[in-house]
Amino acid sequence: MGWSAAAGGALLTTPGWAFGQDAAPPILPEAADADHPPTQVALTGDVFEHVTAPVMINGKGPFRFMVDTGANTSCVSQRLAETLELPRGKTLRVHTIVGPKDRASVLVDRLDIGSRTRRNIEAPILPMAGFGIDGVLGIDWLKGQRLVLGFAGKTLEITRSKREDSAEGKVVVPARRKSGQLTIVDADLSGRKISAMIDSGSQFSLGNSALRRIIERADPTARSRVQTVGMLSIAGERFTGEQLNLPFIRLGGLTLGNVPVVFSDLPVFKLWDLHDSPTIMLGIDLLAQFTTVSLDFGRSAVRFDLADEAKA
Repeated sequence: MGWSAAAGGALLTTPGWAFGQDAAPPILPEAADADHPPTQVALTGDVFEHVTAPVMINGKGPFRFMVDTGANTSCVSQRLAETLELPRGKTLRVHTIVGPKDRASVLVDRLDIGSRTRRNIEAPILPMAGFGIDGVLGIDWLKGQRLVLGFAGKTLEITRSKREDSAEGKVVVPARRKSGQLTIVDADLSGRKISAMIDSGSQFSLGNSALRRIIERADPTARSRVQTVGMLSIAGERFTGEQLNLPFIRLGGLTLGNVPVVFSDLPVFKLWDLHDSPTIMLGIDLLAQFTTVSLDFGRSAVRFDLADEAKA
């Protein structure tokens, strides 16, 4: 069994539990970081593995940071912290996809992505060995705004929230904020309602046992097609899962078939209070099949742009 560098999401520091309040009201666009200008940067590397963007730290760089919509907190790699000799901050309790652990942190005076700047950041340190990245940009960057992942053009945009409707080749689905992430609310598998979270930090889509039971009840032969896979988090934690293909999954007005999902009852599902609810974390393997995926944290909506061949 080989090991895949796969899972990055669910970085929550203890103070970040403010994000854990469910069903929070949408942030209105005019209330969200109005002083921050829109920005666009070119994505770097292979978008089918990780969404990475160029980031400047204290005027140095650029460095490769993975854009992780499953992470509440931005962080830096051990190598970057040592290379830049960043001053140490407090020890923070960090929840990764595998579980909680105390982590050292560093103080960053200034972090820039395109024309956007943040100052006075306390960022946890994670190993990130073997991932080829220098850090992670979490959703603490967005604050009610709109993240546009342009897979076809290899661009990343952060803009103000705006109203969008479904149109030819574009499907807009409603979502809600849960633990800071956007969770698609109009989703089902074989007629059963499920939760679908967008996790651009995971190379593969992940599901819990409650989701797997729906598949096995619909198709008792599914167990015979299970493949065991090994996974590695950006914190260097190894875990195993079992891969199955979902026959069909509906996300609003979008229907996807034959979706590969790695099933593992990870602590993150319990952290989000989703361990008993059928849940899928949509990873980069699925997201990169669209030309664009737009996550609007202000209006709580996700837009999927279809490739030309998928429109037919």
